[in-house]
Amino acid sequence: MARPRKPLLSRERIVTTALSLIDAEGLPALSTRRLAAELGVSGPSLYNHFTTKDEILDAVADTVIAEVDVSALATGADWRTGLLAWARSYRAALAAHPHIVPFLAQGPGRRPAGLKMADAAFGGMVEAGWPPAQATRICAMVRYFVAGSALGSFARGFVDDPSAYDPADYPHLGQAHLLAEHQQRVDEGAFETGLVALVDGLALRHPDPAAPPAEQL
Repeated sequence: MARPRKPLLSRERIVTTALSLIDAEGLPALSTRRLAAELGVSGPSLYNHFTTKDEILDAVADTVIAEVDVSALATGADWRTGLLAWARSYRAALAAHPHIVPFLAQGPGRRPAGLKMADAAFGGMVEAGWPPAQATRICAMVRYFVAGSALGSFARGFVDDPSAYDPADYPHLGQAHLLAEHQQRVDEGAFETGLVALVDGLALRHPDPAAPPAEQL
């Protein structure tokens, strides 16, 4: 009987396995030795596809960013609609893989998907009438806001034990033990509140005074 063949090693398989490992155990868990063991291959075989661990991390990060939908930032689209759609898709991609966020927060580097996202965001803002310097600041602001939101949970930072919130010490935290139970609603609601507030504020500073108010979004 023929022996079963091992799955062929490929860049895609390496990246998928690395991302699964990071998702499950965090960035410190990723090493070439551990990754090779997960793949059932010898360590040196990874170097046929990637020269260093950092190259693997770059590929993993770019895979995550490739999930972000930038289509609403296309030339001619309303900048507010595009900005909201981009930020929401961006957060969804990062929130699905929070352990890779600290690496992504360093910026796109030479990663193609990251650079394409940056190009689409900056181009969309400039085409919508924002001066280039201000468009750069807006894109940076969105990245800061999204990364911070995806990095952790506000609601899960509160324990679900009512006795932790003695009213004598914390008179305004009588319901804080319920936050973790409603983590998704609290965290997503906080993101939406901040995002819309950012866009409302930007609309007041847009160079085109004839633009409709952001409250119509």
